[in-house]
Amino acid sequence: MGIIQCNGANLYYEDYGEGQPIVFLHGVLHGLRFFEPQLTGLSDDYRAIAFDCRGHGRSEKTELGHTVPQYARDLHAFLEQCDLEDVVLVGWSMGAFVSWDYVDQFGTDRIRGLVDVDIEATRFKWDDYDYGLARLEDVQSLLELAQSDQQGLIDRFTEQVFANPTAETRALQYDEISRTPPPIQSAILFDTHTRDYRSVLPAIDVPMLICAGTAETRGSVDAVRHVAELVPEARVELFDESGHGPPFEEPERFNQVVSQFVDSL
Repeated sequence: MGIIQCNGANLYYEDYGEGQPIVFLHGVLHGLRFFEPQLTGLSDDYRAIAFDCRGHGRSEKTELGHTVPQYARDLHAFLEQCDLEDVVLVGWSMGAFVSWDYVDQFGTDRIRGLVDVDIEATRFKWDDYDYGLARLEDVQSLLELAQSDQQGLIDRFTEQVFANPTAETRALQYDEISRTPPPIQSAILFDTHTRDYRSVLPAIDVPMLICAGTAETRGSVDAVRHVAELVPEARVELFDESGHGPPFEEPERFNQVVSQFVDSL
């Protein structure tokens, strides 16, 4: 556990184990606590690392910088300062966007492989895209909740993310999402819902594992599968008991799948 300054923001991180480094990147309005089953479960065999993006979790709530490209620049600074090489990046939802933006900006010299956890090439319903999920009015509704109804926002996220949220999961959701101030919520929610990585994915030159929950309520498996059609070296693994959060909903199987992928590189 510690604090590291990346591009002027103090980021909270946790670092366990030794060996092949795996860096976990969390979803929007969430934090590294959702990767606790991986940080504890994989650290016997690998170096398992995660940090809270600026504005999230226990990291600094900066006024500026709440875009996916800036989070990717923070990731680059983090990898450089920690002297991490041959890294496997595991990006859950927004975290996958951050990993793809990192590759777009900095290439794959430090990257050994990528894991996309349940996110599409873009969330927005563009005219030329068959798998879009979010229309302009959907984004507006989400931003309105962020500005006027925090409990409503948390409830919507909980129902969309988890197939069968328990009382403990709901409490964790409330604790984590409420750590991000509404102005930051609005900025990063708009940014993540309008990013488009269809032109970036075909240029990725490292192996990618794509994990999709089949009990998904906020999207479709086909939309996630489409990423594999764009990335030259990618394969898909389905999680039948998960919604949008396989690392948290099926941690033992997820850890096994990630371990097998890492060992295959």
